[in-house]
Amino acid sequence: MRIFHEVGRRARNSVSGDNERMNRPCNIAARLPELARERPDQIAIRCPGRRGAGNGMAAYDVTLDYRQLDARSDAMAAGLAGYGIGRGVRTVVMVRPSPEFFLLMFALFKLGAVPVLVDPGIDRRALKQCLDEAQPEAFIGIPLAHVARLLLRWAPSATRLVTVGRRLGWGGTTLAALERAGAKGGPMLAATEGEDMAAILFTSGSTGVPKGVVYRHRHFVGQIELLGRAFGMEAGGVDLPTFPPFALFDPALGLTSVIPDMDPTRPAQADPARLHDAIQRFGITQLFGSPALMRVLARHGRPLPTVTRVTSAGAPVPPDVVATIRGLLPADAQFWTPYGATECLPVAVVEGRELERTRAATEAGAGTCVGSVVEPNDVRIIAIDDAALADWSQVRVLATGEVGEITVAGPTATDSYFNRPQATAAAKIGETLADGSTRIVHRMGDVGYFDAQGRLWFCGRKTQRVETARGPLYTEQVEPVFNTVAGVARTALVGVGAAGAQVPVLCVELQRGQADSPALQDALRAKAAARLPDAGLQHFLVHPAFPVDIRHNAKIGREKLAVWASAELEKRA
Repeated sequence: MRIFHEVGRRARNSVSGDNERMNRPCNIAARLPELARERPDQIAIRCPGRRGAGNGMAAYDVTLDYRQLDARSDAMAAGLAGYGIGRGVRTVVMVRPSPEFFLLMFALFKLGAVPVLVDPGIDRRALKQCLDEAQPEAFIGIPLAHVARLLLRWAPSATRLVTVGRRLGWGGTTLAALERAGAKGGPMLAATEGEDMAAILFTSGSTGVPKGVVYRHRHFVGQIELLGRAFGMEAGGVDLPTFPPFALFDPALGLTSVIPDMDPTRPAQADPARLHDAIQRFGITQLFGSPALMRVLARHGRPLPTVTRVTSAGAPVPPDVVATIRGLLPADAQFWTPYGATECLPVAVVEGRELERTRAATEAGAGTCVGSVVEPNDVRIIAIDDAALADWSQVRVLATGEVGEITVAGPTATDSYFNRPQATAAAKIGETLADGSTRIVHRMGDVGYFDAQGRLWFCGRKTQRVETARGPLYTEQVEPVFNTVAGVARTALVGVGAAGAQVPVLCVELQRGQADSPALQDALRAKAAARLPDAGLQHFLVHPAFPVDIRHNAKIGREKLAVWASAELEKRA
C-alpha cells in the first residue's frame, strides 16, 4: 500500500507524543521498570552456560528475570556513570552474547550513553577504520577484544576501559567491579529525547566499507512499535533470536529471549540439533534467523511444533526454503520476511503463503515480492540515479510497474552516517512537506517496483545492476530463473567491462556432489533462451563457493565475483 505524506508526517511525530502522554523518556529501556513491576518473575533472557555431558547439548542455566534485568542494569548504569561513562559518551561494545552483554546494553541505554556496535568478523582493516571513525571515548570488551585493541591500535581515542571478565595489564576496570560499585545507586533512566543519539550501528559492509548508522532514540522506539504491529507480537512469548542485536527488542515487547548455542557470525554453520534442543526444552514460540540459518533448519527437516512465528531477514529467502520451513511448522503458524536495512527496518513485510503464491512469478523473472509496506512508512520508487540528490525536487517518482530505486520515509528511517558526510549525502534526500515541515527520505540502494496490487517487489542492489548495451539487468530478476536448474544451489549475476557495455556473466554455485558438465551448461543455456532471450547471457561460470557477508552469511559478494569472472573470461579468451 502507498502511504501519503501527511500520514507519514503524523506518524513521525507520534513517538514523542505518545511518550509525553505516558510521561516517560523516549528510550528503548524505559519499558524495563514497568515490566519489572508487572511480571517480575518472567524470564527475560536465557543464555547458554556450561556444556552438559552425554548428549553434548548446552545447558541453558544462566537466566535473568525482568526484576533482575532491571535492577542489575540499574547497578551497572550507576557504576558506569561513576566511572565517567554517561550521557552521550560513545562506547565501543565488544562482548559476546551473554548475560553481561544484555545487562550492559540496557545499562548504556538507561544512561543515554551511545553504544558503538561493529561486527567483529569483518576485515581487520575495515574494523579499525570503523572504530577510528566512531571516535569512541570508552571501550568495553572481553579480554580478547582488549588484546586486539592493543595489538592493532583500535580506538586510540578511548580513555575509559572496561573489561568483561578478567582484566590483565591494560588498565581500566571490570564490569563486575562497576556493578558492585553501583549496587546501591537506585533506579537509573536518563531523560532522553527522541532526537538524542542512541547508538551507532555499523552496516555489514557487504557492498562496500561498513558505515556507522546513527540511531536516535526515536528510531529504536519506532522499531518496537512497527515490529509489534507488523507481526502481532504479544508479551509472554518465547523467542529464539539467532542474531543477538534483535534480542534487545524482546524485553521491550515483554518476551523471553533464549540466546542460542551457536556462533552468531556463522549462522550457516549452526548445529540444528542444538537449536532444536533449545526449541523443545524452552517451548520456543517464535524464531528469528537469516536465510542461511533457515536453510540449516530446512535441511535438518525436523518439525517445529511449538513455533508459531518465524521471521527471516538479511536477504531474500529462497522459495524452496520458505516452502520447506512452512511444512515443518504448525498449520496456523506464520513465516514472515521483513524487508529493510540497518538504516531503516522494517519497511515492508510478506508472509510465507504470499511468497509461495508469487513463487512462479519470481522464478519467471519478476523479482522477489517483499509484500506490503508497514504503516506509516512512505515508500516511493524513483528513477535510478547514481548521483547525490539533495532535495526531493530533483527526484522523478515512477509509476506502478516501473523499476527504480526504493526510497522510504518513516519513524525508523535514519538520517545520517557518523562522520561520513559524503555517504550521508548519497543516501539521504531532504523533502519539504505541504505544511512547510521537512523530513529525510532514505535511499535504500535497492531497486524494485510496486505491482498493481500495491505490493513491493525487490529486484536487487542498485550498485550490482548490470548495464549492458541492450539495457539494464537486475540480479533478483535474473538469478531465480536459473536457481531452478537441477544441480544448482544458487547463482549470481555480474557484469564484466564498462557500464553501458557490460558483458553479463552468470556465476553458478552447485549443490554438494554436483560438478560442471556439458549437460549442465546446456540446461542453463536452454533456460536463458526460454525465459530471458533478450538478456544476452552466454557465459555460465561454475564457482566453488560464493563469498557472503559476515552478518547473515546470505548476501552474495557479487563485487568479488565480478573480479573473478573477469579473470576467468580472460583465461578462456
